[in-house]
Amino acid sequence: MSGTTTAAATPRRRAAGAGANRWVVLVVLCVSLLLVAVDATVLHVAVPAVTEDLRPGSIELLWIVDVYPLVCASLLILFGTLGDRVGRRRVLLLGYGLFGVASALAAVADNAQVLILARALLGVGGAMIMPATLSILRQVFPDRRERALAIGIWSAVAAVGAAIGPLLGGFLLEHFWWGSVFLVNIPLMLVSLPVGRLLLPESKGDGAGPWDVVGALMAAAGLFGVVLGVKRLGGGEPVASVVTVLPLLAGAALLAAFVRRQRRRAHPLVDLRMFRRPAFSTSVGCIVLAMLALVGLELIAAQYLQLVLGLSPLQTGLRLLPLTFAAMAAGLAGARMLRRFGPRRMVCAGFCLTAGAVVLLTAMGREDHCALLLTGFVLLGFGLETTLFGAYESMLSEAPQAQAGGAAAIGETSYQLGAGIGIALLGSVMNAAYAPGLAGVPGVPAAASAAAGHSLGEAYEVAAQLGGPAGVALRRAAADAFVHGLHVTLLVSAGLLLLGAAMALRLPRVMQCEPVAVPAPRDAAESRVSVTATASVDVRDTAT
Repeated sequence: MSGTTTAAATPRRRAAGAGANRWVVLVVLCVSLLLVAVDATVLHVAVPAVTEDLRPGSIELLWIVDVYPLVCASLLILFGTLGDRVGRRRVLLLGYGLFGVASALAAVADNAQVLILARALLGVGGAMIMPATLSILRQVFPDRRERALAIGIWSAVAAVGAAIGPLLGGFLLEHFWWGSVFLVNIPLMLVSLPVGRLLLPESKGDGAGPWDVVGALMAAAGLFGVVLGVKRLGGGEPVASVVTVLPLLAGAALLAAFVRRQRRRAHPLVDLRMFRRPAFSTSVGCIVLAMLALVGLELIAAQYLQLVLGLSPLQTGLRLLPLTFAAMAAGLAGARMLRRFGPRRMVCAGFCLTAGAVVLLTAMGREDHCALLLTGFVLLGFGLETTLFGAYESMLSEAPQAQAGGAAAIGETSYQLGAGIGIALLGSVMNAAYAPGLAGVPGVPAAASAAAGHSLGEAYEVAAQLGGPAGVALRRAAADAFVHGLHVTLLVSAGLLLLGAAMALRLPRVMQCEPVAVPAPRDAAESRVSVTATASVDVRDTAT
């Protein structure tokens, strides 16, 4: 009896993609994604408390904040392709364990060096989790219509995680110490590990040829250099600075060598022929452009709400919530829109809607127009999530199942690179439009005007030090210059979004849904599972 039960259990796990448990698998994967998304933003509100307790230097504080996304982005391709070779479920479960251990280490860190190490380990765990969730999702939902719905739920959860991170962090800091923002990960990981081991199916690629360890390390080092250089540009470092140019050049050279190596290998780590498919390469480009607009705009919008309108951090978070709710709605409605309109019209319309929202927001000024902001943020969130959903779904559907981990890693890497480039590019546009407005303010010395030109926050500090009419004039001029810079930045963003809309015209016109192939049974137990799976597919297709 036990032998029969054991024999039947393996085929059931193997056929999880066709069974009723695939939605339970989606829940487990969404919890994984939620943890990673929350951890990417939860520390932002805890930085003042960390600074007061650990007394890190300026460079140490920068690494505490940046090392997590930097390490995560660098290792996505390494762990995504490793999962294709050794098993995606295995890599995901290892990521769970490492994420929990690193969270505990971060919570009890008593100096900046330990916290940086813990955040780096969290980045490694995140890089193991992120591509594995998408590649497993690709496996357990072989039917494209159901997979589109699953990706919509997955993307809605990502939007929720990014939004609740600062709110959760603020709540915990009001009641506990800063380490509590990391401790919340541990109970969820303790639950996710056994549940994931029990419910998640194992899957691999074709396994042809050895895993290219040298290529994986080249990709990781190259991405590390490029992302580090982009982040330094986004942080205001001069373009000609050695610490900016050297990582960018070294990273670009390593990535070029990686591409050349992959083209020469009989069994490449990443099959670059995927980029020959217009739908795949276009989807990756659309993800980069969408994230470029989103992250830069969110950063500038947060500064506008706090420094120009004078809202508190909590009020700012609440004002940005409509953007998140609209993104959730777009994710949940994405599958239906994709079936009705097709990838081309859906992604193109998402870009155009976002560009329209951005142009609408140019009406923002020194006064608070709540209705205008609400309308603009709702349109912005819905349009961008529509774009990202359509692009992710098209990219994942175009990739062969054997390369699902590598394709998911490419998508996540483009997401991270787009975010970094967006902060650097739109931040540079903002600074170029803002600084000239502070030249020649009556009664303000040239040195004070130059210092105020670095940022609006620094301008307010200089104005407070000056005091009197000169301080008031500088503060007013800085706010006006920031609003002008915001308008210029929004118009540049609108142009980039329209470029994305033109790029999306290369996507397929309709959503191609191929029949789901159910493997032939190899024994009696698997035959029963196969018949059940086939019946469920037939019923679904008929209903659709």
